[in-house]
Amino acid sequence: MFELKILSHFSAAHQLAMVAKKCENLHGHNWKVEVCVKGERLNDAGVLVDFGILKGYVKEIMARLDHRFLNELPDLENIPPSSENLAVYIAENLQAMIDEPGVVVSKVTTWESDDACATYFP
Repeated sequence: MFELKILSHFSAAHQLAMVAKKCENLHGHNWKVEVCVKGERLNDAGVLVDFGILKGYVKEIMARLDHRFLNELPDLENIPPSSENLAVYIAENLQAMIDEPGVVVSKVTTWESDDACATYFP
């Protein structure tokens, strides 16, 4: 089994209801995102998936989130834009982009600060 990891980031604002009084106020984060994909077989070039292709997919997803008010994004309008739900959103969107056979998203971690993160294992 092989696993690849890509690190990325985006900045955005959100509001969370019923979490903690402070988090109910409009606020922002500089999120760091760690994306992992896994698979058992390497392609003819000897790689699971080209890092450049994977980075391109992640960059496209980050562009949808960067410098946005997440509560107003159509894809997140019925979902609280928590770090947990952002990890799910990123994982599902990335998986839909990957067309290499046998390659799946194995983990997405969203860091909203240096000491707080959420990890989703699809």
